[in-house]
Amino acid sequence: MVENHVLPYAPRRQHSNGRESIAVVGAGYVGLVTAACLAELGNSVLCVDNDAAKIAVLRGGVIPFYEPGLDEIVEAARRGRRLEFTQDVAAGVRRCSVVVIAVGTPKGRDGEADLSAVYSVAATVGRELNGPKTVIVKSTVPVKTCEKIAAVIAENAATGDRVDVVSNPEFLREGVAVADFMHPDRIVVGTDDPRAEAVVRKLYAALGAPFVVTDARTSEMIKYAANAFLATKVSFMNEIANICDAVDADVRAVGLGLSLDPRIGSAFMRPGIGYGGSCFPKDVPALLRAAGEHDYDATLLRSVDAVNARQVSRATASLERALGGSLLGKNVGVLGLTFKPNTSDVRESPAIRLVECLLERGANVAVHDPVAIEEARRALGERVAYCGDLYEAACGADAVALATEWDDYLDVDFSRLRALMRGDVLFDGRNALDSGAIAAEGLRYVGVGYSEAPMHGRTGRASTARG
Repeated sequence: MVENHVLPYAPRRQHSNGRESIAVVGAGYVGLVTAACLAELGNSVLCVDNDAAKIAVLRGGVIPFYEPGLDEIVEAARRGRRLEFTQDVAAGVRRCSVVVIAVGTPKGRDGEADLSAVYSVAATVGRELNGPKTVIVKSTVPVKTCEKIAAVIAENAATGDRVDVVSNPEFLREGVAVADFMHPDRIVVGTDDPRAEAVVRKLYAALGAPFVVTDARTSEMIKYAANAFLATKVSFMNEIANICDAVDADVRAVGLGLSLDPRIGSAFMRPGIGYGGSCFPKDVPALLRAAGEHDYDATLLRSVDAVNARQVSRATASLERALGGSLLGKNVGVLGLTFKPNTSDVRESPAIRLVECLLERGANVAVHDPVAIEEARRALGERVAYCGDLYEAACGADAVALATEWDDYLDVDFSRLRALMRGDVLFDGRNALDSGAIAAEGLRYVGVGYSEAPMHGRTGRASTARG
C-alpha cells in the first residue's frame, strides 16, 4: 500500500543542545520509537506504560513488536543510561520537566476517538505537579483536545505551577518509523506560547527539519488532514482500478500515466485490497464525526471510507470468479497478514479481512507471514493452517493470494510455486508482482484493475520509453 522512499537510518549519536529530562507515556509504536529516538539525540528519557508485562519485556531487552532498526537504538540508549522503562506514570511526571503523551486513541463508538487514556495521563500530570511542565501531545487527537487536556490538568493540579500543553503530532510510518523520526519532512508544533515553542524546538534542533508553528487546533487538524488525504489517494486509485475492471482497461498504465504528473506524484498510487493499520481506519471516521458534530457532511471522506470498506469483498469476488464461481472447498494460500510490510501490526489489516471473507465463503485457507504469525493467530484462531514458509502455503492450493507485499514474496520462484499448486490462479492483491513472469510459468495472473487473461484492447505493458 505504501511506497517507502526514505533515507536508510544510520545511528547518529548526535546530541541536542543540552539534555532534557523527558517522560514519554506510552510504549506502543509511537511512544517507544519517540522515547528511543529522543534518547538517541542525547536526552534522558523515561518510557512509561501501565502495562506491567510490556515494561518487563522491554527491561529484558526485547522489543514487543517488529520495527526495523528500533532494537539497535533502544539497546544503545539503555547501555548509555539515557533510556529507562517504568510502569509508574506518577513517578515519571514528578521526575521529568517534559511529559510526552503518546498513548493510543483507538476508534470508539460511532467512529469517535477514545481519549480515555489521554485524559488519564493529563489527570496524573495535574495530581503529581511539582514544578513547571511542558506537556507534548503526540497522540492523534481531535481538534480542541489540547485545550481539554489543559483543563483536566488544571482541575487536578496539586500546585499552581505553570503547565504548557503543546500539540506535536507524529508522522511516523510503521516499518520505517525510526528513519522517519530521524529524517523528518517537517515538525509541526501547535502552541501560542514562545517558551513552549522553544522547548519543542530544542528537542528537535539536531534534526535540521523545517518547523510548522501554529496554534494547537490547527496542529491537531494537520495530522487528521494528512492521514485523510493519504487515505483518499489510496481509495481513489482503488476506485479507478475497479472502473478499469469494468471497462477492460489496464490500471497499471493508468497509474503510470498519473504518477508522472508532478501535481499527482507516485506515492500511494498503487491499487490493492485497501488500507489498514492503526491510523487511516480510525482517523478518517474520527474526522467524519468531528465534521458531523459541526453540521458539516464530509461527503468526500465518507466515500473514501466506503470504497475502502468494500475493497476486500471485491477482491474475494475476483478470486471466486477465477475459481469458477465458488470458493466452497477450494484451497487458498494467503501470503502476508500484516496491513503493510516491515511491521508485525495486523490491526485493521485488509489481509486478515481477506482471510475472514475466504473462510466465510467456505474456502480452506493456509497462511504465511514473515513476522506476524502469532499476532495473526490471536485474530484468526485455529481456523486456518499456519505455514512455515510461502511454499508450504502454496502446496495443494487452487489459488495463491498475495495480501501483503513483503520482499520475501516479490522474489518468489513462480516455477516452484506452480509445481506445488493444485490450481493455477495467482491473485496479486497489491499489484506488486511481475504478471508476465507469472504467465510465463503457466499461472493465471489476477490483479486489482488488471488481469493477464486475454482481453481486447490491452497491451499488457506499461512503459515510459520515449520515441
